[in-house]
Amino acid sequence: MKVILLENIKRIGSIGEVIDVKRGFARNFLIANKKALYASKENIKEVEKIKSELAKKDNDKKAEAQKISDQINNKLFSVKKLSTENNELYGSVKPTEIAKLIQEKDKIDIKPSMIQPVKEIKSLGKHKVKISLHSTVDAEIMVDVKSAETIQ
Repeated sequence: MKVILLENIKRIGSIGEVIDVKRGFARNFLIANKKALYASKENIKEVEKIKSELAKKDNDKKAEAQKISDQINNKLFSVKKLSTENNELYGSVKPTEIAKLIQEKDKIDIKPSMIQPVKEIKSLGKHKVKISLHSTVDAEIMVDVKSAETIQ
């Protein structure tokens, strides 16, 4: 199915580009989240008219993402979790918990879907976590998992 992108999307395309994607991805994600329109002749003409406005909005989002990135990039966030005596966690540290940590410490609202741990956090120690703030702006933080107490 052909769609016109209304914003830059990582690994997919840029504003105003007509791309061919699977029908379900187009309907359920791109069009539902107002990231794209069906590629009809009318829509293509409409997007050509408002392309500069869309680019300006995207640049504003990018500047905001860059500001957030500057605030949290390379910061260390600590979390206490229950662990076994061989330093493994009961469960894991989820993106929602990381988002809450950032919200509590720096008052920055980050959606859990933006957070991508390099690998699943299931042990004590420091772990790198990548945060995708914009299609071109990423931040990297460290999450230090400490033991709350051990259960025998």
